[in-house]
Amino acid sequence: MTKKTFTIFISLIVALGGFLLGFDSAVISGATPFYRETFGLDSGSMLIGFSVSSLILGAIIGNISAGKLADHFGRKKVLMFTAVLFALSALITAFSPDIVTFLFARILGGLGVGMAILVAPMYIAEIAPRKLRGTLVTFNQLNIVLGISIAYFSNYYFQQTIADFELKWRVMLGVEAVPALLYLLLLFFVPRSPRWLMQKGKHNEAMAVLQKVHGQAHSLVVFNEIENSLKEELNKDKARWSDVFSKRMKLVLIIGFGIAFFQQITGINAIFYYAPMIFEMAGGGKDAAFMQAAILGVTNVVMTVVAMFLIDSLGRKPLLYIGATGICISLAIVSFSFYNAKYDINTTTMAALTEEVAEMGADPVHLLNIAQLTELENQVFVNEVAFFSLVKDKVGQDTYNSFKEIILKHSISISSIWVLIGLLMFVASFAISMGPVMWTLLSEIFPNKLRGLAISIMGFWNSIVSFSVATIFPVQLEYLGSSNTYLIYSIFGFLTILFVWRFIPETKGKSLEELESKLIK
Repeated sequence: MTKKTFTIFISLIVALGGFLLGFDSAVISGATPFYRETFGLDSGSMLIGFSVSSLILGAIIGNISAGKLADHFGRKKVLMFTAVLFALSALITAFSPDIVTFLFARILGGLGVGMAILVAPMYIAEIAPRKLRGTLVTFNQLNIVLGISIAYFSNYYFQQTIADFELKWRVMLGVEAVPALLYLLLLFFVPRSPRWLMQKGKHNEAMAVLQKVHGQAHSLVVFNEIENSLKEELNKDKARWSDVFSKRMKLVLIIGFGIAFFQQITGINAIFYYAPMIFEMAGGGKDAAFMQAAILGVTNVVMTVVAMFLIDSLGRKPLLYIGATGICISLAIVSFSFYNAKYDINTTTMAALTEEVAEMGADPVHLLNIAQLTELENQVFVNEVAFFSLVKDKVGQDTYNSFKEIILKHSISISSIWVLIGLLMFVASFAISMGPVMWTLLSEIFPNKLRGLAISIMGFWNSIVSFSVATIFPVQLEYLGSSNTYLIYSIFGFLTILFVWRFIPETKGKSLEELESKLIK
């Protein structure tokens, strides 16, 4: 095996952590409608939102602890620990007897997500040669969106092949244990980071790794570079919170906090985490909803690759303008589609609804409750919230929780193709701009001494916003309605355009020192 092939092989193994991260984030989208029924969660409750967003809560804890754990135990051991966390999370959620156990398992998986998102690219950056570093680190990001896409296809497959709704969601979530255990096995073939080995005084082992990566001749040069870098770090003053939040950092803090806020407040994780549910609300059946969610995943992958090619040639700011404009327009399209939707129950739809509910094996009480909807026959509603408020009164909370999507499918009249177009456009706009550009900007605008601490703070803030959006999204849909919910996100898209115009500098082609002198005064 040549040294280049060896390096790529090792980096691809480590980047599987990104795949698991993406898979774990998106797989919940298919399981939610089914475990909601198992655990008896009220439709539109905050608990449904928390069952989804609890992963982000775990990721926040993982983010905070990842750096110290990686320095103490080593990058490789922490990555192996994340593989164990992913596997345990998958298995415990699959066998959860109650919602408390389920939430514990989701938070456990989140710990793995929080650690993997930092440690995997850290390891790749430390082992890869300069010429390959950018490509191999970017591959970790590509693996994340691939993981999201594969999760959607996996959900679609099990939706098609498993009839029992309880077994369905348990298999959807449990299947992640297979790639997680494979990841753990493959990590045994990965050497420890040479930089970490040198930090711990294991110079002979570090040199052996460097020789495999760089060859006999160049390994000594790299060894000396790492040694000098470690000596410089020991002599440097440590970054302090007071330095990050000093007056001279005002502009970069506005840029950092602002871009981290707008990246999540436009609702990207709400779309990814609840995609099948959203498409069902547009009147599609479950099979169609899962297939459309898979199409979203593919769009995300393709546009992420496009962004990788454009970010250095077109620049950061033009991509942000394109993306924010697309987000604003696409969500306005989705909002307008739901605004124009009509809801009515007639004799034909009532018969089809009753038949479908009966085929699902609903007990007589549910069937009797569904029959109460005949009182709403031949009335046309234009307000989603008002319609479902009446439906809930007629059928009761339990029947509403179990059959809301089916009732919706048989009562809504909407241009569902525009909902699909709008959401595809939204995901494409995000993937080409806010997704990759935010992290690039954060790595460029902060001075070298404060970069690590400042990016950690921005990442923490970004996760808090993401957690909040994912938690309240089901509540928004229930009490504000789909049209108003997407309109709010569209407005945030417009505010993002204004923010980019007012505060974001173009960093393409500028040295870090040049940016520091311009932004920090």
